[in-house]
Amino acid sequence: MAYKMFDWQSIDTVLLDMDGTLLDLHFDTFFWLEHLPLRYAQIHSIDTEDARQWLHERIIQQQGSLNWYCIDYWTQELSVPVAELKKEVADKIGFRPHVHDFLASLKQHGIRSVIVTNAHQDSLNLKIEKTGLNQLVDEVICSHDFAMAKETPGFWDKLQEVEPFDKQRTLLIDDSFAVLESARAYGIRYLLSIFQPDSQQPKREIENFAAIEHFNEITPK
Repeated sequence: MAYKMFDWQSIDTVLLDMDGTLLDLHFDTFFWLEHLPLRYAQIHSIDTEDARQWLHERIIQQQGSLNWYCIDYWTQELSVPVAELKKEVADKIGFRPHVHDFLASLKQHGIRSVIVTNAHQDSLNLKIEKTGLNQLVDEVICSHDFAMAKETPGFWDKLQEVEPFDKQRTLLIDDSFAVLESARAYGIRYLLSIFQPDSQQPKREIENFAAIEHFNEITPK
């Protein structure tokens, strides 16, 4: 869906997803689809392809739940140190294009920027360590602190309790359609998705939400 520029004068708060929105999703894709199956197979002495297929089936079963994102859950379920294994490929953690300029412009215009992520605290801490992302925004909020994922309807009420925002003057940018649908049902007025969350994957077709390729398309002037 083509994106029409909105008036930044009508926005006080920008809620920002992290993985696939501010950061390239390639790190996460590579970890879950390539590195984890390889290391799981090595640790448990099984065939890598068997491990990949079994892990894929197990992970899909938890899609949309908090477990899907929870390092503690997968560490227990798989009997592998997931947080430590992520550190092995942490060099793949990186920003999507034009993020620094976009976040700097929000600050200059007095627009509050809040990262709202489903990432587990251990994963969040690793990415902050590698990127300093927390220094570029006003606040970072982790859905695990609420014990519910952003896809869950009650999440937005919980968010309001710690980070009050005017639904009519808030923009949410997220690569997850399920999260955007949840936010739309809650009444957040401005919703925006990302065409290519993973730089190594093809650009997506997006029908139900406005979307951008890069942040320079919407950076306040």
